[in-house]
Amino acid sequence: MMNGCKGQTQAPVVRPATQANRFYTGDARELSEEVDSFLALHKGDAKYSNVAALIVPHAGYYFSGNVAASAYMAIDAKKQYKRIFLLGPSHHEWLDGASVNTEADYYATPLGNVKVDHETAVKLTTNNTNKTNNKSTDGTDKTNSVFYYRPEAHDREHCLEVQLPFLQRFFTLHSSLFNQEVPPIVPIVISTNDYEKLNRMAEVLKPYFTDENLFIISSDFSHYPSYEDAYEVDAKTGKAIETGDVEEFIATINANARSGKRNLQTSACGEFAIITLMLMLDNQYEVKHLMYQNSGDIDNHDHSRVVGYHSFAIIRSGLTQTNTDFSLSAEDKKMLKDIALQSIVDSLNGKPIAQPIVNSQLSILNSKCGAFVSLHKHGHLRGCIGHFGEDYPLHEIVAEMARAAAFEDPRFMPVTRDELNDLDIEISVLTPMRRIQSLDEFELHRHGIYIKKGYRSGTFLPQVADEVNWTKEEFVGHCSQDKAGLGWDGWKDAELYVYEAIVF
Repeated sequence: MMNGCKGQTQAPVVRPATQANRFYTGDARELSEEVDSFLALHKGDAKYSNVAALIVPHAGYYFSGNVAASAYMAIDAKKQYKRIFLLGPSHHEWLDGASVNTEADYYATPLGNVKVDHETAVKLTTNNTNKTNNKSTDGTDKTNSVFYYRPEAHDREHCLEVQLPFLQRFFTLHSSLFNQEVPPIVPIVISTNDYEKLNRMAEVLKPYFTDENLFIISSDFSHYPSYEDAYEVDAKTGKAIETGDVEEFIATINANARSGKRNLQTSACGEFAIITLMLMLDNQYEVKHLMYQNSGDIDNHDHSRVVGYHSFAIIRSGLTQTNTDFSLSAEDKKMLKDIALQSIVDSLNGKPIAQPIVNSQLSILNSKCGAFVSLHKHGHLRGCIGHFGEDYPLHEIVAEMARAAAFEDPRFMPVTRDELNDLDIEISVLTPMRRIQSLDEFELHRHGIYIKKGYRSGTFLPQVADEVNWTKEEFVGHCSQDKAGLGWDGWKDAELYVYEAIVF
């Protein structure tokens, strides 16, 4: 074991990939292809430029890889992070505290080594006291009692290691565009149910909880109940996390434990790491749920005994779209069409998407709203991809969705250069959503509908009404049944939102 001071001549210490061929394949090529395939499933998902933290599962990739990818693909690839804090539970050692790996210089995976921020790791273990009061409520000394290094906590632990191939592939896939590599990591394993200690951990970590760092919390959720019970329990836990209220989260975990659900061993194995994160949150942060599955959803796996997987993104508050008088001028529309076409041409030429020059920060093209881009060839659909969210400037969304419609719609072969002159581009810009309480507020042909209940949601664009001969009730019923998976009448106790589409 090495101490916190490293000599100049010592060889780098590499923590080996102990979980290769256990939680993920040890073959580098196969691992790259597997992770890339998961990430590709979420190319069209919402991206956030101000992600402060992620909550990501850590099971074998076969079971949780899809949900994990949904978290990583929520990150704006253009965002630069100085370091990544990895926090997760100890599955093998009871620590009554937290162990920071101050020995390793690198963590190895079959894809290569990831650098450890050794300096920060050492600082955490040598400066972790509560400076205002070094005595706990029982009078014992708290000095050096929160973070330390215990090798056995890291030797066999999988919860942090399984995140690394996702980080490596995510940054590799975007490196040609933004010249990034995986930022150095700070590996922390937490194992204590002492709330006072968790609170002190949050106090020590909070100075690092800034825009320059990313926190990744590694946690699976319900362990071993039935498929139906897992959905019920995990929904409650997920809702509690979304509130951002740590007391609500703890109360929900305790209520689940008392619920009598058969074989429910835990509601969240990373409970203590999640609490540490939530203790750092305030009203400047918003928790966004990204995805949920459990192991029973994978190839109809055993439904009698499952594990649940959530993903969340914790977003720092930024500017939101509040303009209700939303319109586009003829010049705006022309510029967006030019942006869409140029994005396709650049992709065919192997170039990154060019960033257009938008003359004013107040331009409507900088507004954060959703958009769909549809391609037609001789009157027939040739591709259609959309982004349903209010987190990116309109000009960026149109460029990304045009490229995705041309090359990533799984229903069609990628567009070729020979087809360019035959393509018609249709853009649907979505105005900001508005919550409604009754169908009386919904206007068929004018409004699109967005239905959300728990972790299920679905939408129909306004122009869908022009293609079918449905009543208002049938329009909403089909969206509820066919898109949100809630059943024909599921919308009646769901959240309803309307928006308009400017189509050109």
